[in-house]
Amino acid sequence: MRLALSRGLSGYTCRARIVVNEMTDFRQEFLGFALAREVLRFGEFITKAGRKTPYFFNAGLFSDGASLGRLGEFYAQALLASGIEYDQLFGPAYKGITLAAATAIALAASGHNVPYSFNRKEAKDHGEGGTIVGAALEGRVVIVDDVITAGTSIRESVATIGAAGAKPAGVLIALDRMERGQGESSAVQDIRDTFGIPVVSIATLDDVMTFIDSRSDLARMRPAIADYRARYGTH
Repeated sequence: MRLALSRGLSGYTCRARIVVNEMTDFRQEFLGFALAREVLRFGEFITKAGRKTPYFFNAGLFSDGASLGRLGEFYAQALLASGIEYDQLFGPAYKGITLAAATAIALAASGHNVPYSFNRKEAKDHGEGGTIVGAALEGRVVIVDDVITAGTSIRESVATIGAAGAKPAGVLIALDRMERGQGESSAVQDIRDTFGIPVVSIATLDDVMTFIDSRSDLARMRPAIADYRARYGTH
């Protein structure tokens, strides 16, 4: 991988000019990693929306140092491959805090030392005060989270970034389920349409289906996932 670096507002800004080994698909590697950690599981589950789903993804199970470090590398790869130009990362409380930190560490290991920050749920009334911890929000900011379900934390993050005089540059998540919400569009599409910013994921449901096709032990799950995609997926 070759990285192009340019001086930004607060260090090096990513300008994703990357040469990636074509034999390596980090999205498929990520899904294999998630399966091995039992973060990605197949069977019968019920979503928060009450839908019966044949697969389940719980990023909270990346719960030790080694897995969190590897996850940060996947986030960094997805961000670099996206072409988004940015100056810093922001992790919405609570899951986004560790994800933004892990991504910042992985980027630094690749030669991109960029600042990051996160918010408190409640303002601190002593010391430095305020709700933002870490770097001041400046320039172009990428929001890092696990998934987008209702989009509430992303909307709050966009408002926080804008209030500080910075600009939301995009959203980075682990998995895009490509699934409709209450209407015809997904929460990911709603964020894109509402704020005009890109949403980048390490992997999507389409990648999950490709992953299944490459695994003989998971081939039996394809009909159920294809049916779920046809019933609830975005088109």
